[in-house]
Amino acid sequence: MIDGVRKGWRPGIAAVIAAGVLALAGCAESQLAVHVAKKANHAAQPTPQERKIHAERVRAASLRPYTINNVRYFPKDDPKYDETGLASWYGEPFHGRLTAAGEIYDMNRVSAAHKTLPLPTTVEVTNLENGRVLVVRVNDRGPFVDGRIIDLSRRAAQLLGFEHDGVARVRVRIKGSPDDAFVMRTKAITVAEEKSVTAAPRPTVKVAALAPPDAAEGASAMSLSTPAVTRAPAAPPDVLPEQAAAAETVYRVPVDADTRLFVQAGAFTDYQNALRMKAMLSPVGGVDIQHTLIDDRDFYRVRIGPLGDVTEADRALARIKSQGAGDARIIVD
Repeated sequence: MIDGVRKGWRPGIAAVIAAGVLALAGCAESQLAVHVAKKANHAAQPTPQERKIHAERVRAASLRPYTINNVRYFPKDDPKYDETGLASWYGEPFHGRLTAAGEIYDMNRVSAAHKTLPLPTTVEVTNLENGRVLVVRVNDRGPFVDGRIIDLSRRAAQLLGFEHDGVARVRVRIKGSPDDAFVMRTKAITVAEEKSVTAAPRPTVKVAALAPPDAAEGASAMSLSTPAVTRAPAAPPDVLPEQAAAAETVYRVPVDADTRLFVQAGAFTDYQNALRMKAMLSPVGGVDIQHTLIDDRDFYRVRIGPLGDVTEADRALARIKSQGAGDARIIVD
């Protein structure tokens, strides 16, 4: 399903990013870049400053709006990005192809695709079904399938323990740009199941952020659905986000074994708006309004659920969107 959606869009997205980088670099500088690329085997490795400049250009280009399958996406830098939902993974059909950031996709390295976070960015992905946590570099766009918030490489899916299932309930939190000098402490935990997984080459990482729904009245939809996840005890040494992603370090946190799936049509600060949304979705049935208090503000979430499994959640999402709630999404709570 994911493969079918991805076919045909990846070269276009990669071209858009590449064109943006070239435009930002300028004509003379672009010609120099091409010359240097041709002589890569004989040239010295780029300096940290050169890598930073290149990453900044790619990042700026990755924040431009784009359209896939008649849907307009608005990437943005969201330092507070924190969202729950469903993760998928992609592999063989795209192995060796260019990512949206212009890198070669390697399904045997830890990386990810996101629809709106800047490229590259690092995120922390928690599998809410088994407590495994992995720092991942986002360097691609996707998944362009309703109800999925992140598409991981096969290697990342292996380490998070859902390669065979194909889909997992996850929490995704931003850790920063790979060039940020921000420090993250993690405690490595040996995972016995990983002994059978062959070690893979080390990749780089990136992230993207979703534009808030128009109906949310400025509220961050991510913050409305994030479950409390207790972090693992910190331990030295200090590790930069991109180093943690390359190290393929898996650690564990306590998670609620009884997570539930919902489809959230919208979140409102005005109760009357929530009532109007519920009335619009009346043909679907089973729609409720749930009140929550966030930062001393009242929010009213229009939801259907809890739902039994991913298949039921996908069907409910399709029904709700068919009634005009285009920003509806699957969340884990």
